[in-house]
Amino acid sequence: MTPTLEFFLFSALKVVAAASVLMAMVAYTVLAERRISAFVQDRIGPNRVGPAGLFQPLADAIKAFLKEDFVPGHVRKFFFWLAPVLVMLPGLLSLAVIPFGSRLGSQPMVIADLNVGILYTFGIVSLGVYGIVLAGYGSNSKYPFLGGVRSSAQMISYEVAMALSTIPVFMIVGDLNLSRVIGHQAGGWSHWMVFQAPLSFILFIAAAFAETNRLPFDLPEAENELVAGHNTEYSSIKFALFFMGEYSSMIAMSAMTVTLFFGGWTLPVFGLDQPAATWAAGIAHIAVFLSKVALMVCLMIYVRWMWPRFRYDQLMDLGWRRFVPLGLANILATALVLWARG
Repeated sequence: MTPTLEFFLFSALKVVAAASVLMAMVAYTVLAERRISAFVQDRIGPNRVGPAGLFQPLADAIKAFLKEDFVPGHVRKFFFWLAPVLVMLPGLLSLAVIPFGSRLGSQPMVIADLNVGILYTFGIVSLGVYGIVLAGYGSNSKYPFLGGVRSSAQMISYEVAMALSTIPVFMIVGDLNLSRVIGHQAGGWSHWMVFQAPLSFILFIAAAFAETNRLPFDLPEAENELVAGHNTEYSSIKFALFFMGEYSSMIAMSAMTVTLFFGGWTLPVFGLDQPAATWAAGIAHIAVFLSKVALMVCLMIYVRWMWPRFRYDQLMDLGWRRFVPLGLANILATALVLWARG
């Protein structure tokens, strides 16, 4: 097998594996959300389809495919059809640069180990707003249009805060490559960026909630104000694509949080903070990474059911008058500390 053929073959296998795991996680994240919300509200949650309700995602998928795909007559059809696809893509594409393990044999467990991985991620994440804006415009209806306008303002605003929050991390590491960011965090808990740059973590995780339209920042949907925002006119598989897009973005943002602040696939026990020398260690690294992502997803779900929604003016005030100045001050403080250390 030539090196070029080997590269394309293993890259295709990693793409298929990553996409399959993401879709499985999307399905069971929906189930986890329903069970966690039931726990918070002192209910039981879905438990009828399969043992402990584990087949509920399959039932939901069948229902989404079999429901009537109704397209209202007043919509702008091209944009109406395009929007769900654009919402789904960023969650898939952003996984390309995230190292989900160290190595399996001779293969690094990252699809594209770019030297500017974080810049690629920000560029891809920013595409999600286009799907929501097109959904609002294509629906040709007042509530979806207001949801689209809100989403564009919100996501553009918090992208600034998110970008500023990551700069101290890369100042400390001295590299934009996500694999090297993880390598810097190997060697013990104290090396994790959540302890070396705690303010960056707080700003990043808050901006992640806003970027994924999760409570307390779900103003583009806001059921008690906008019915369902940009989702209002959608049904069947198109609505399911919006649903899957939200959860895939949530998982991708959790994966980025784990990569930047929680050591990625490293774990400072059992020797799991060093690149894998065996297949068993490589598989263990992947399991560690997925476990951390699952815990971060559960945190995002828990916050949704425990916090009230912000008012829109509070949302924008927090982003521009609190997070942006804090992000700039954090960069300055980090630079001064690094300068003092020499």
